[in-house]
Amino acid sequence: MDAGVSITVDLSEFDAELARLGPVIEPDMEELVASIGALGESQTRRRISDEKTAPDGTPWKENRTGTPILHQTGRNLLDSVAFVSDADSAEWGATWEFAHVHQDGAVIEPRTAKMLRFKGPNGVIFAKKVTIPARPFVGLSDANREEISDLVTDFFGDLIRERAR
Repeated sequence: MDAGVSITVDLSEFDAELARLGPVIEPDMEELVASIGALGESQTRRRISDEKTAPDGTPWKENRTGTPILHQTGRNLLDSVAFVSDADSAEWGATWEFAHVHQDGAVIEPRTAKMLRFKGPNGVIFAKKVTIPARPFVGLSDANREEISDLVTDFFGDLIRERAR
């Protein structure tokens, strides 16, 4: 004769509790990812307007005129900083057509003339080439990473506290 053991577990009493845990177990990631994107955009704007350092902490090289770096041309760069997100990813950066020049640096040389000509603070300036140093503004510093980590921790902490009520 076969002897056996059978255990039956009725979880119906826990349905309400499991339903309360649902948002914690399967949170609305689109909301979290959008918050991360918005924070990344804010961090990038702050780097341009206040910090004036690359994500690795390197201070930007001063410009020749002493004006606020990356603000001189009508705030094109700062005004173009934006983010996009969906349920799985967030991206932020600048959409201005010359943003890459500031991020990576560039050497500008004349295409059709022998010299570049442009207006300077003391009159017309002629040059065979102009080197624009890189002033990286997109990226994550250690402080940025910590801010994002805090945001994620707060997001899940808020979900847990909300569900515990």
